[in-house]
Amino acid sequence: MTGAMKLAVPDMISNSYFPAEAAVELGFFKAEGIDVELELIFPVDKAYAALRDGAVDFVGGSAHSALAAFPRFRGVKLICAQAQGMYWFLVMHADLRPLRGELSVVKGRNIGAAPWVDQGLRGLLTEAGIDVARDGVTIAPVPGAAGAGVNFGVAAARALEERQIDGFWANGMGAEIALRRGVGAVVIDARRGDGPKACFNFTAATIAATDGLIARSPETVAAAVRAIVKTQAALKADVTRAAAVGKKLFPPSEAELIADLIRRDLPYYDATLSPGFVAGMTAFARRQGILDCELSYEDVVAREFRPLWNG
Repeated sequence: MTGAMKLAVPDMISNSYFPAEAAVELGFFKAEGIDVELELIFPVDKAYAALRDGAVDFVGGSAHSALAAFPRFRGVKLICAQAQGMYWFLVMHADLRPLRGELSVVKGRNIGAAPWVDQGLRGLLTEAGIDVARDGVTIAPVPGAAGAGVNFGVAAARALEERQIDGFWANGMGAEIALRRGVGAVVIDARRGDGPKACFNFTAATIAATDGLIARSPETVAAAVRAIVKTQAALKADVTRAAAVGKKLFPPSEAELIADLIRRDLPYYDATLSPGFVAGMTAFARRQGILDCELSYEDVVAREFRPLWNG
């Protein structure tokens, strides 16, 4: 294909979609023969709408959120994972003296969460026996986080510090900033075993492409998958390369943090989209009312790219 392709991510200054960002900035897409540019489109439902409308070629976002623009996954497929597991953190204000794993702290509280990202928190709370309505939990967007170019996690940490919210559900960057400033404490790290076990597979950071692109140019999509897989391997081999990407994309304070955050994420860097993940994610989507039927593995995943996931 000629001309630069566009890869949309809904959050730039974070670890959430870092393999996609690093694949661009470290030249792994170019090495596979495709020219790819990053584009920040927040929130994630708008990123998938841009994919549906042909404004971008790939989305590096939360897997379940494809349903925002592609009901029943019609017209879109996941082509690989950027990392395994639901990757958001529930952080509550330190003044509340929250305990790790103790979800009762959310009762009567105001929690900041981005559109569609909030579905993960709602599902987790339901799974843990918290009824949002009965228990007076307010889950809403973070004040000031809707502006173009504003990183959600960083904005959430700032809103927590200013006591505009009691807690937030956001990326590892936001969690780390809140912890280092002494204003927040992690209650749930879903990826690392906090909360009900099923929550791990509620969603994951993935790469998605339209059925049209896959049919029209399968070699281009295969090149994109290879680029992500090689980026994951490169970061595992030398995590300090994350700092170089951070210096290009992030403000200095966040750039200093990114290598440590990626080092923690490396055990989850695996491009595989397993049947167990798809079953868990689609069951979650049905319970959340964003999917109205059962889907097969092939409805969700472009399985022709499976041989590429292990390099």
